[in-house]
Amino acid sequence: MQPAQSPTFTELTEGRPVPPMAARPGPDLAAAGFTESEWAASGEAVSYSVGELPTDGRVTLAEADSQPYCTRVLVRRPSAERFSGVVLVEWLNVSGGQDAAPEYTYLAEEIVRAGHAWVGVSAQFIAVEGGDAAVGMGGQTGGLRAQRRDRYGDLHHPGDAYAYDIVTQVGRYCRGGDAAAGTSGPRNAAAPIVGGPLAGLAPETVIAIGESQSAIALTSYIDGVHPLAGVFDGFLLHSRGGGALPFDDRGRAAGISAAVSSQTLLLRDDLDTPVLVVQAEGDLGGLLDSARARQPDSEKIVTWEIAGQAHADAYQLGELAGMVDCDAAINSGQQVFVCRAALRHLVTWIGGGARPPVAPPVEYVDDEVVPGDLGIGRGGVRTPAVEAPVEKLVGAPYPHSAPFCMLLGRTEVVPEEQLRRRWADREEYLRAYTEATDRLIDEGFLLADDRDEILADARPERIIW
Repeated sequence: MQPAQSPTFTELTEGRPVPPMAARPGPDLAAAGFTESEWAASGEAVSYSVGELPTDGRVTLAEADSQPYCTRVLVRRPSAERFSGVVLVEWLNVSGGQDAAPEYTYLAEEIVRAGHAWVGVSAQFIAVEGGDAAVGMGGQTGGLRAQRRDRYGDLHHPGDAYAYDIVTQVGRYCRGGDAAAGTSGPRNAAAPIVGGPLAGLAPETVIAIGESQSAIALTSYIDGVHPLAGVFDGFLLHSRGGGALPFDDRGRAAGISAAVSSQTLLLRDDLDTPVLVVQAEGDLGGLLDSARARQPDSEKIVTWEIAGQAHADAYQLGELAGMVDCDAAINSGQQVFVCRAALRHLVTWIGGGARPPVAPPVEYVDDEVVPGDLGIGRGGVRTPAVEAPVEKLVGAPYPHSAPFCMLLGRTEVVPEEQLRRRWADREEYLRAYTEATDRLIDEGFLLADDRDEILADARPERIIW
């Protein structure tokens, strides 16, 4: 059984596109010299058979059957002159019942200023065929084909069991088609790709990225498929859960509820490519329950846990953040800046440079975050809003809040008398906030390129004198 080495691409031009869900507009791509295009990627993808998943992540797969597919690929790319050599392949997230690109939202500024190419893959069944939304208002959602038949009428998806090979095939194309097993690793003299959405670019590094459900899927991919395919040079996993996406969903979508409650799956310890894992404090317990899959850093695995941070936050929701009824303000943490730094470190690491800095874990005992200053969790990667606090940032949601709020955490008002004890005046707060920003830049958890934006995110108005 031998599927095509990479997909056949056909540019989609009829009708209006259905972009991935995003509440925050990204950077002006045209002004940055980027172009956006949308393609149908078609071919034949294999599924895999697997026995019981081992907790240690050393998954053994065998090819099962193969089925034809045709799915959507969205590409945002710079000119050849601006191209960094890095292609990011995002496994688009379908927890809301249709495609979303949460990792692009967090990383867009870094992608554009660095000159990376971004490829979003409608990897999963629901994106094309529709189905039940796992997060949000629930109920049935329409897939791409039903929403815009004039544009997406030829799309069809054989089920999430084939999503792994679909992503492999797109990744193989992004490498220029040279990805036989065992050939992963940066290439210093890549030839330009001929044809398709990356035509004219010469990729040197191809990285798979994904957040939440997509990170859970990439955990399964890393443990089982990556040793067979060898396509990706590295992985950025953001807010994975403690379990794994299954391999046996033929003709249907994978059940995210079953995935997050599945047996614990670690990342295998014999990896040949770097993996940087970024977790929010709110991922440790609750629905994601990632604490059970904690593992020590190793030669190829580094994990950062962000203190006071929820799984999703006000940055991700953009203008919608103020419209969400979660009893009070949702989490307004600063993980966006940590994610940008993580991507830059991963690119450097893959290219033979320094490993990302080591971060202590969030202190988590008996299924509870250990509180510190103003009740904010101790340990972890500590953003300026946590190191110089004027609000209480919590990864867990408000008790008894709506299901939609379960991943959004909270930002609690600190009583004025506590702030008076903590800060002598606004000047002391701003000085401490600036010092924390500069220290975290020096430590590598923030980027100097983001300094002005981070300083503008200070909240001196919370201190009333």
